[in-house]
Amino acid sequence: MIKALDYFASLVREEEHIPLFEAALSIAQDDVPSLDLSECLLDIDRFAARLKRRMPADIAQIPKLRLLNNFFYQELGFAGNLNDYYDPDNSYLHKVLATRRGIPISLAIIYIELAQQIGLDVKGISFPGHFLMKISVKNGDIILDPFNGTSLSREDIEERLEPYFINGRNNGDPPLASYLADATPRQILVRMLRNLKALFAEHPHWKEFLDVQQRLVILLPDEISERRDRGLAYASLDCPQAALQDLEAYLERCPRASDADALRARLPELRAATRKLN
Repeated sequence: MIKALDYFASLVREEEHIPLFEAALSIAQDDVPSLDLSECLLDIDRFAARLKRRMPADIAQIPKLRLLNNFFYQELGFAGNLNDYYDPDNSYLHKVLATRRGIPISLAIIYIELAQQIGLDVKGISFPGHFLMKISVKNGDIILDPFNGTSLSREDIEERLEPYFINGRNNGDPPLASYLADATPRQILVRMLRNLKALFAEHPHWKEFLDVQQRLVILLPDEISERRDRGLAYASLDCPQAALQDLEAYLERCPRASDADALRARLPELRAATRKLN
């Protein structure tokens, strides 16, 4: 039987062919190792089949989008989990499919998969603070809030950016369009995992943190800071040999990093603990 991490690695290996929904769904195997992904994949296929049966053959993009919105938010009842926004379950797609509650990015991943299956090219947007979606039509882009499917005006988007500019925006800041660029499947998966990483770091759950880090290292093999963070998780879980390998790799690549001295100070203890194991 293929291991969960090997399966995830196989899904994200080729940049042009990452199956976003399946790869995001597989993250839930950290929560439930025995999870049968095929059942969740079938659920989405069934939703899409129901929707397709209602669509005239010549339906245009905008009516199709309205149909999807009504189906997703009204009929199926998907919505943002305002009552427990920071629950990790909001990032595990099998739980989101069961409860119909999630955070913007998890709702968007399900919505995007359904949209693609009915012929709508909806993209994700890694917008600051709140993941968004967009679809390009003849008259421009429609920006959607995954929480409720509401379309956002330019003014709405500018207002959402304001908290990130303490002194207001100026001519030197990136243009608005740069905040609305398409997010790649890899970027979406990284953001999803970093959401979980932040949650598990806040009230340290090192086993869960390590699970997330294993996937981030796979997704971002050139980001040495992710290996550092995995090493720190290993150290906290009393796995000194693995911790030593990751932290030494980080220090070799970044010998003058701001945290280098503090990490070097931990190496003797880790080496001593490793010798005891041998």
